[in-house]
Order: sequence, then C-alpha cells, then structure tokens
Amino acid sequence: MSFYDVAKELQDYDVEELFKNITEDKIRYILEKDHISKEEFLALLSPVAEKFLEEMAQKAHRLTLSNFGKAVVLYTPIYISNYCVNRCAYCGYNLDNSINRQKLTMEEIEKECKSIYESGLRHIILLTGESRFHSPVSYIKDAVKIMKKYFNSIAIEIYPLEEEEYKELVEAGVDALTIYQETYNMEVYDKIHLSGPKKDYRFRLETPERACKAGIRGIGVGALYGLTDWRREAYLSGLHAKYIEDNYPHMEMNISIPRIRPHAGSFTDLHEISDKNLVQIMLATKLFIPRAGINMTTRESAEFRDNLIPLGVTKMSAGVSTEIGGHTKEDKGDGQFEISDKRSVAEIKAMLSDKGYCAVMKDWQ
Repeated sequence: MSFYDVAKELQDYDVEELFKNITEDKIRYILEKDHISKEEFLALLSPVAEKFLEEMAQKAHRLTLSNFGKAVVLYTPIYISNYCVNRCAYCGYNLDNSINRQKLTMEEIEKECKSIYESGLRHIILLTGESRFHSPVSYIKDAVKIMKKYFNSIAIEIYPLEEEEYKELVEAGVDALTIYQETYNMEVYDKIHLSGPKKDYRFRLETPERACKAGIRGIGVGALYGLTDWRREAYLSGLHAKYIEDNYPHMEMNISIPRIRPHAGSFTDLHEISDKNLVQIMLATKLFIPRAGINMTTRESAEFRDNLIPLGVTKMSAGVSTEIGGHTKEDKGDGQFEISDKRSVAEIKAMLSDKGYCAVMKDWQ
C-alpha cells in the first residue's frame, strides 16, 4: 500500500455533504483538542471554519513557537536547466512554449554557487526541467558535488526518480526533496498534463516514498493552488504529508502552499483562491500536523509573506531568481514563472529581525 491507494479512494469523497454537518460548536470543540483527526482537519477547511480564523491563528502561533521557536530557515533556488519534455498546461517550461532554453555548465554552476554563498545562505534547492536527456542523473550528481563545497543543505526539485537513483544523489550530498503533486484530483491531473512522463499520476505521487526509502532526510510536498477546488487540494495535501510523517517518522516534513503565478503560455482555466483561503489552508494544516514545517515562497507578495510569519511559517526563500543562471549570467535562460517578492537575502533577514525572529542560514550539517 502507498498513498496512491488513499488518494484513489478519496477521489469521489463527498466533501460538501460533510460540510453541511459542520457547526460552529463543532469547530470550537476541535480547537480545544491537542490532536485532531483527518475528518476534523477537513472540518477546519470548511466554510464554517472561516469564522474562526483568529482563534486558529492564535493556536497555530502557539504550536509553532513550541515546535520551532522564533526561527525561520532561509534558502534560495538555483535553476540549472529549463529543458523539459512535458506539455503541462500551467507551466512556463511547457515543451510547446517558445522560451530561451539553457543548461548551465559545471563552471557556470560554480559561479552561481559562489554568488549565492556570498549572500550568507547555506541552504539551496536545485531545480531542473523534466528532461532526462538534457539533465540526466549524472549531470545533477555532478552539480551536487560542486554545490556541496558551498552549502550545508542541498535539496532537489527535479523530475521523479527511481529509488536507486535517489540513493546515488543522497550519497553525492542531497539531503532533501521537494515535489509538488500539482493537483491530487486524478481527472484534472490527466487533463492538464497533456503529454510527457509527468502524465503518470501514480509514479509522481509515490515519489516521496521512494526518496524516503533511499535515505533522504527531508521531504516537501504540496499542491499548486488554482488548478481546482482548493479545499479538496488542501485536504489531500495534508493527508499526504501526514502519511509520510506517520510512515517515515525520521523524516523532516515540510509543506508548501504555492499559488499559480504568471508564466509563459496562455493557461487560463484557473480556480480562484484568495489570501483568506490561503491563510485557512496554512492554519488548518499547522493544527493537523504541528511538527511539519510551512514553506512560503516568493510566489507571494512581500507584505503577505511578512504577515504570515507569526502564523506558522518556518521556511522562506530569499534572493530568488527563477531564471537559468539568474545570479551571474547576462544571457539568462527564461524562468519558470514570475516571482512576486524580489527582496534580497539581507532585506529578508532585516525584516525577520524587526519582527523578533531569527533568520537561520544553517540549521544542520
């Protein structure tokens, strides 16, 4: 059994019927509990629970302080290739999009690493498009070996691998994996992934489990909000994280809540998700899985990210470029999407300090 079996069983779950039976007293009861069930987690995602965001925020704040203190880990992405063989309707890397495709050489990767290192960051996440031809595991492994000279923690956000391939990268120095399912709705998933290896829903969904078995230290999961109904996505995303936490208790669990951003292409079949909706997802998730970290990326505005910090944010990106060679090259490869918060590492550190929080540049080795 894997989480695929759980997700498959819940595809036709009547969420609306459950919401009809949620009362304000039920929400109050849930908020008094130390541990909540998956059904109670779903209740906290209900329309009725919107009236209790302040109470949820206060509890999420207390839980975050008790588990993480007033500390936020900072990291930045390094995009080393934007070649991709998938046709994903919502992504700037879509094979059909006419963008400037590039792949960094090892010398260019080292220049990027030096530039990022000078900012003080010691956590990095390596990203590529999904092309085994342009970015084979051997290429990624060589890049990791260079990054290991500069960074204490190297995460990857690349195409799904086999367990043995993850073992290779772990041995090279990778310690964490981020992989978004994009949408947990199987029908929508099939519709928006037009062709390419990413069309395999099950293989992608079971990726974190293969990485856990391969010895990776940290896992980050999440949905890309805006592709379908956010309440269902948040529920399945939370269950996915809880499944990993329960079955691989040694794992450092992180959850991201990204919203779709402007990108190359013309995908317009979007489902609205407001700031208030995003806050409800974050709070409900924190109450359901208190020891999981919450990662808030530069897809969100500076002001919004700043306001979310006391509610449970434990990781933030800073000094971000989604372009290939974005830190040092003049002729940069096109980015995957537009970022919103363009502040430097120094500016993010200063903001955290002003709020009484510690910016963690290195939290493990």
